[in-house]
Amino acid sequence: MVCRDSDSISQTGEDLWLARPETYFCNQIACLLSAFQSRTGRNQPSNYKFIFGPAVWLRHLIQPQPGYRLAYIDWSQQEFGIAAALSHDPQMQSAYLSGDPYLTFAVHADAAPPSATKLSHGAIREQFKACALAVQYGMGQESLANRIGRSPSHARELLTLHRETFRQFWKWSNGAVDFTMLHGSIQTVFGWRLHVGPASNSRSIRNFPRQGNGAEMLRLACCLTTERGISICAPVHDAIVIEAPQSELSEVVSQTQKAMVEASEVVLASFQL
Repeated sequence: MVCRDSDSISQTGEDLWLARPETYFCNQIACLLSAFQSRTGRNQPSNYKFIFGPAVWLRHLIQPQPGYRLAYIDWSQQEFGIAAALSHDPQMQSAYLSGDPYLTFAVHADAAPPSATKLSHGAIREQFKACALAVQYGMGQESLANRIGRSPSHARELLTLHRETFRQFWKWSNGAVDFTMLHGSIQTVFGWRLHVGPASNSRSIRNFPRQGNGAEMLRLACCLTTERGISICAPVHDAIVIEAPQSELSEVVSQTQKAMVEASEVVLASFQL
């Protein structure tokens, strides 16, 4: 990735990293990704130095080399898919594979008809999406109620529907917490381990399999993509930014997507994201 002239940015009076010449290498931005820095094994680059860390508008400064194009390729609802695969929950797997897990969640919970679409039941979908994300983030009914602008009792009902719809997921999630507290640690498919103590937060433990195995998946996808001769500009949480000649972009994107699918199959025992 090449950064456009940042002189105008430095004139704003903000001490932005983009104005610092030592962060450039061969006319490209370079910074430490801090692999394995987080407890989950995710990369944790400095928000001050990584182009995807500061305000979103700064990303408009990114541009490819002349004659090249960039592509940002991500997994769709990666964390939902990881939970569905690892928990072996058939309802959750069905929801993920439908292409719209949030609306399918509503259908499974009998809150929307099988014929529902994002257009016809958009409001319902948004509530069930918020609920699914709340579970991923470990939010309670009060936080969910604030997010969707509804009463705590309504939020509690949504969370109850999640537990009733995805029973196997909750059995697996509760089991992960029990196992971790009993044995003092939990690990990813490839062995990255989280050690816990008596005062550890159960929400962090529940979140670890999704985040930790997501990190494993991203690293493996980067390896497989590089082995295909594709130029990776940056890994970004659940995505890869690649650069390719304009005439080859479509093929390179396709090859990168295949590498990412392959990585998901390895990590999730043949389940595809």
